[in-house]
Amino acid sequence: MSNGKPLSPIVTSETNPQPSNDQPNSQPPREIQRRSFLKGVGVAGAALSAATLLGIEAEADDHGRGLTPGDAAILRFLAAAEILETDFWVQYNELGGIQDNEVQGGSGIPAYTAALSVLDADMAQYIHDNTEDEFTHQNFLNAYLESKGADGAHLEQFRTLPGSQATGASGKLRLTNLMQLTLDTSWWTRYRSRSQNPDLGGTFKQAIPTLAVNQHTAIPRTDGDLSDPNFLQAIANTAAFHFPTIEQGGNSLYPSLAQRVTHSEVLRIVLSIGPTETCHFQTWSDKAGNAPPLTAVDPVTGVSVTFPDLNSPPFGGQDFQTNLIMPEPCPFLTRKLPVVSIIRPTETKGAAMGALAFLTNMGLFIGQSQAFFSYMSRLAQAADSARRGDH
Repeated sequence: MSNGKPLSPIVTSETNPQPSNDQPNSQPPREIQRRSFLKGVGVAGAALSAATLLGIEAEADDHGRGLTPGDAAILRFLAAAEILETDFWVQYNELGGIQDNEVQGGSGIPAYTAALSVLDADMAQYIHDNTEDEFTHQNFLNAYLESKGADGAHLEQFRTLPGSQATGASGKLRLTNLMQLTLDTSWWTRYRSRSQNPDLGGTFKQAIPTLAVNQHTAIPRTDGDLSDPNFLQAIANTAAFHFPTIEQGGNSLYPSLAQRVTHSEVLRIVLSIGPTETCHFQTWSDKAGNAPPLTAVDPVTGVSVTFPDLNSPPFGGQDFQTNLIMPEPCPFLTRKLPVVSIIRPTETKGAAMGALAFLTNMGLFIGQSQAFFSYMSRLAQAADSARRGDH
């Protein structure tokens, strides 16, 4: 780590999406400061590490099978990102997905689920499967790190944020905030542009300009949000654009950090998990295009949001056409070469810190402590400092 201090592992309560008898935390959340954060504190005793649970023995560095500090830092940051991703997908699944033995928690909100299904009848199944995928990513990455004698990423001490209070939510404390989002939807036009690439200085228009300003909820906050069908549909539409906004980030993060990996097995891990983020992104970018046009005003904040018809003026055309879900060819590396269909951006410099800033600017961590941001920044800086070939 950048401060030279090893992080103490903490066993999390959500490392496995199997049923448990854990009861929701009934204690009121402690006072939360925005951008506060506690240093990793170890949990001692009889708790078993993920590696032990999987029956994997740590392999020592002197046998040539351990991790370089850089590879460990990359995997640790990715594990932390997957833990955060799992946290908000669990919230979506509790309210609008499928609650079963594979993905537990919550009991669903029929009206919210119905609003999501306006975009696609299979939305609940897709939410469920995306949630399960993120569980497997976080669990595997931490287990692999521990199998190599390295510290995993552990965020349980930062689970302090209140989630939805609507009937159907589990009432558990969260790591992420889905109720005050500001969404950058420029990825929509970025992947439709044939002439611009963010790695070559390209800039892109917002698909939903009103989501890029103010704060918007993507889940019902209370049962009161269910009373106006138009506003409830706006909440579902916001979620539908949040899904690909998040997944396109992972879609870029994995290939960006892969360029810094040293060992072939770690590269195999990064190149094997990363494409699943691309699968998620393409699925959700297709569904977002089905969001029904509407304008709604948040009855609590007074903030207005408009979802336009993206196929009609002043939108429409190459940059906005909803069925253009394949990445259009664009310049890559240099404009002297032919355009090519690629993931973008994939610039490796500052990739981890850039991903953290992206999530922070989205409002996903509103209410978190300074200790949280310090911890995540240390992980990101360590990942960005990794160099291929370092030992």
